[in-house]
Amino acid sequence: MGEVLKVSAGSKPKAVAGALAAVLREKGSVELQAVGAGAVNQAIKAIAITRGFVAPNGIDLVAIPAFTKVEIEGEERTAIRFLVQAR
Repeated sequence: MGEVLKVSAGSKPKAVAGALAAVLREKGSVELQAVGAGAVNQAIKAIAITRGFVAPNGIDLVAIPAFTKVEIEGEERTAIRFLVQAR
């Protein structure tokens, strides 16, 4: 997998969407990683905003959610990752 963008509860969805769109245009797929309900919420909003950004280029997005384990400050946590790619 290529690029991994980490999203936090404090992330601004529009800023994440801009980064997401840029990586998608360059590489065709990107992974978003979010730990916690607030972060997942911001990630979903960013994906929705990104669809609007790339739709004029004829790109339709799909987001595939999955659980993954991440280590934060020496502690194992469950994160949700979204594989976002052009369809």
